[in-house]
Amino acid sequence: MSTIEEMLQGNVRLPSPPAIAIRLLEVVKKDQFDLADLAKIIQADPALTARVLKLANSSLYFLPKKVSSIKRALNVLGADTLKNIALSFVIFSGLKGQRGGRFDFDFFWKRSITAAVAAGQIASFVNYKDGDIFIKALLQDIGIIILYLCRADDYLKVFDEKNISDLPVQVVEKQVFGFDHQELGSDVLKNWGLPENIYLPVRYHHTIEKVPDRWRTQVAILFLSDRISSIYHGTLSGEKFRETKTLLSQRLGIKEADVEPLIDAVAHKSVEILSDFEIDPRSVRPFSQILQEANEQLSSLNTSYEMLVIELKQAKEKAERLAGELRNANEALRKLAFRDSLTDLYNHRAFQDLLDQEVSRSQRYNRWLALIMVDIDHFKKINDAYGHPRGDLVLQAVGSILRGIGRASDIVARHGGEEFAMVLPETDLNGAIAMAERCRKAIEQTSVQADNQIIRVTASFGVTSYAPEVGSFGKAAIIDAADKALYNSKTSGRNKVSLVKIGGA
Repeated sequence: MSTIEEMLQGNVRLPSPPAIAIRLLEVVKKDQFDLADLAKIIQADPALTARVLKLANSSLYFLPKKVSSIKRALNVLGADTLKNIALSFVIFSGLKGQRGGRFDFDFFWKRSITAAVAAGQIASFVNYKDGDIFIKALLQDIGIIILYLCRADDYLKVFDEKNISDLPVQVVEKQVFGFDHQELGSDVLKNWGLPENIYLPVRYHHTIEKVPDRWRTQVAILFLSDRISSIYHGTLSGEKFRETKTLLSQRLGIKEADVEPLIDAVAHKSVEILSDFEIDPRSVRPFSQILQEANEQLSSLNTSYEMLVIELKQAKEKAERLAGELRNANEALRKLAFRDSLTDLYNHRAFQDLLDQEVSRSQRYNRWLALIMVDIDHFKKINDAYGHPRGDLVLQAVGSILRGIGRASDIVARHGGEEFAMVLPETDLNGAIAMAERCRKAIEQTSVQADNQIIRVTASFGVTSYAPEVGSFGKAAIIDAADKALYNSKTSGRNKVSLVKIGGA
């Protein structure tokens, strides 16, 4: 189980903030900063400039006149609001391109953006002045996407357990990880350099009863914005609407008669804002329209109420049984799809996919990446002399050594046969050589006991490293360099570490 501290210290692969976000934060963190510096950073990216101006001119900000320049937007909206609009886009863009299995990234961002719009609407309705409320609501669930990117298999277990138990997602996260997405998201935003008035409310948006008094109103707005978003992007919309109506009245004193127009306005404005973020808004319809369609469907039903109750009860029991079976099947499929059944390391397919991701990440954030290829020496002779079952024991032992020495952020895979691979993010050539040498010595000093026989083995290592600054090399070039280094080790005596540089890195 990885702790938040391990993630922040780099022991787990954690997304980094986009470079332009860091520059924006560095400027605004100064006690006195020049507005021209902020404008210059935004204007350096034409696409970002266009999107910032489009959002600034949207109905979200009610500007009396259209603004056509970043300088004008600064004067009208203020530095904090403009900075937050820009940060919203760059952080969203930095994480939007991710893809993966059962996690629907487009749905996640659609729900987050709807919550951000809802937070702005609620704050405006109760006359609560907070220029940061949009980005707080947009990022309140960022811990979910980070947890999935870091621990995909475990987070899919959270999905399955939540669907079966109907427990809140943060409760299931605590069971699986020991912490929840609120805590992780808050700490990551703090680590990225965002100010306290953004990262601290994120920490409590599902646990409003624990929030310090000074943050209570804005955390209530975040909590309720999430509830409104769930009406449009979830199930049981009618039940959620009734609960939200009560909560808006209790928490913020909004009259029940004003709730439906407020929630309808969220849908109308979300359609506009989702388009600004280049997300298809067509599935978002005002709640009054959803309600009208539901009433029309109900009026056409001829089945008695009692019969519906019986059918619903039977359907619920069947759904619960199928959900349990699906969870077990998904767990088995996850292992089959990504794990080698003998060593429990990542298999060849997973290695290829994960290396693709790490190469993209290395290029996006200009970070080092290293690859080590490992081959057990004279493995055919081991199989011939001791038999294949004992050869399997050797493979398991070597795999266990590599996994034990590798860091939590490293990817250790069985590449095929007696060959293994280690992908080392954030690692230069010297670091990769040191890692390979530690593994080589550990294998050399290990004996595998099979019945009354002791088997000693050695392994050869091929090392390469890659940094984007030396050129845009792809995965194939990196694997080829590591394979050449491994070949050099095997043809020059075995039980050694060789390296081949890629592009002069």
